[in-house]
Amino acid sequence: MPELPEVETARCLIADQALHRLIVDVDDSDTFVCRPHSPGEVRDALTGRTLTAAHRRGKAMWLETSGVGDSPGPDLGIHLGMSGRIVVTSKDGQAVEGGGPRRRDAQPRKAEWDRFTLTFADGGSLVLFDKRRLGRVQLNPDIDALGPDAATVTPAAEFRDLITKGSTAVKARLLDQSKIAGVGNLLADEILWKAKVSPLTRTGSLQRKDADRLYRALKAAVDSATAKGGVHTGDVIAARHPGGTCPRCGAEMRHGTVGGRSTWWCSREQVRGG
Repeated sequence: MPELPEVETARCLIADQALHRLIVDVDDSDTFVCRPHSPGEVRDALTGRTLTAAHRRGKAMWLETSGVGDSPGPDLGIHLGMSGRIVVTSKDGQAVEGGGPRRRDAQPRKAEWDRFTLTFADGGSLVLFDKRRLGRVQLNPDIDALGPDAATVTPAAEFRDLITKGSTAVKARLLDQSKIAGVGNLLADEILWKAKVSPLTRTGSLQRKDADRLYRALKAAVDSATAKGGVHTGDVIAARHPGGTCPRCGAEMRHGTVGGRSTWWCSREQVRGG
């Protein structure tokens, strides 16, 4: 699933190549992806405008649009779902993609996998490509329920306050988007492995040194994944399978379910409460 680093890649692509291009048509006919809007509602709201800025908090991305006079245009929210990608085509037909990891697929690409399309006056386009149809497009999305972005959350008091309250498992807390926005399943395992903290450790039992180590691991994991193209590039990700061994100490990787998600950790270095 696209996590913060993948969504940031998509945001950067839009910011670099899709802003200030006049929108002349919108295909919003997929009523599931564009819910609760009826067909034509997003088209009517965006036609004749341009995208003016691209923002992200956690896994949520929204685009500002040009307004009329003193009235701003609507924001266009795009969520990549489990496997969505953004494809931006230039006026000369060159296409560039950003978002979830690009995988080889034996099936020929189908037109219906383009779930939402902005067509620009120069002949290019912006497309939400989503084979699994789990992405979402929405006007003026509500992001107020999201916590601070994992890439910009401040150290010391803010992060420690978010991560150490309550008695939930620390992995479940990392996955709680209302506390820290942007961390998904793979990134959480990478952070906990880097910090040598068990995913089962209760948040209330974390000491200050544990919280500070988690913060440093969060920053390192997010920065590395963003630079390398996605969370699948993490140091421990390739070891998340039966028979896998810790790439740091060689111990057996353990598996379980934490916070409702499949979880892997080092049997030696990530001891509960240690």
